Amino acid sequence: MKSFADYNPIAVFIYFIAATSVPMFCMNPVIIALSLCGSVALFSLRQKNFNLRDYLPFLLLFTVMALVNPIFYHNGVTVLFVAGDNPVTLEAVLYGIAASAMIITVLFWFRSFSQIMTSDKLLYLFGSASPKLALLLSMALRYIPLFGEQAKKVSDAGRALGLYKEDNIIDDIRGGTRVFSVMVGWALENGITTADSMAARGYGLGRRSFFAIYKFRRTDMALVTVSLALFAVTAAGIASNALRFGFYPEITAAPLTPPGLFAYAAYGVLALIPAIITAEEGIKWKYLRSKI
Repeated sequence: MKSFADYNPIAVFIYFIAATSVPMFCMNPVIIALSLCGSVALFSLRQKNFNLRDYLPFLLLFTVMALVNPIFYHNGVTVLFVAGDNPVTLEAVLYGIAASAMIITVLFWFRSFSQIMTSDKLLYLFGSASPKLALLLSMALRYIPLFGEQAKKVSDAGRALGLYKEDNIIDDIRGGTRVFSVMVGWALENGITTADSMAARGYGLGRRSFFAIYKFRRTDMALVTVSLALFAVTAAGIASNALRFGFYPEITAAPLTPPGLFAYAAYGVLALIPAIITAEEGIKWKYLRSKI
């Protein structure tokens, strides 16, 4: 029983590159929808408890970005209505929805990526090729949750002292400014302490060896092979214009052909690979627990 996060970091990294690069460079609504389903499924399956708050920021961001495009851009030949002498076109609305969905999809992918690819995996991945880049990435990913935790502690301490106990916007702004000021000082001090600690341990004096617990097994090779093969089929469909889709000046789409159908199917499988592996691991775990 092996979860998707237990695969070798090299295989996982190659998969995420293959899965996220397609929707970023192909504005086909079907591809974006498949990628969105795969990213949301992986994100949801990795959550221990369903919480609607985890999805609200994505939903609000999607709504805002989808509304901005038809408000400020009026390209297109199909006018839905006119608001204040500004035409709102069908093409602008659909392009705003597609572009917003693409951005939300990539955010979901990278949210799962940040959860799976921990700092030790990034060190293993980039340690031999570029130790400085590996250290920079691992420290950045580590300091982001630390910054949030410390900010919550500072905010709770301020509320306990009664510094901003009034429930109004002005007081919230003052409290947030005070917390941000404290956090800037904390981040600078912590950075200096980290730099001194690294210098004391001799970092940067020469080439350093590192130990890794990750091994590249046959299952990892299978994941890499399948990911690259499915990505190649999808890329071939994009290169042959079988997935061509245009929004301006009017909606145009390439006719559905066998290469396009194969490309859709290939990327659909590619997008759902981690969700399938995660769901299978969860089903096996529940089955084994039921046998106890």
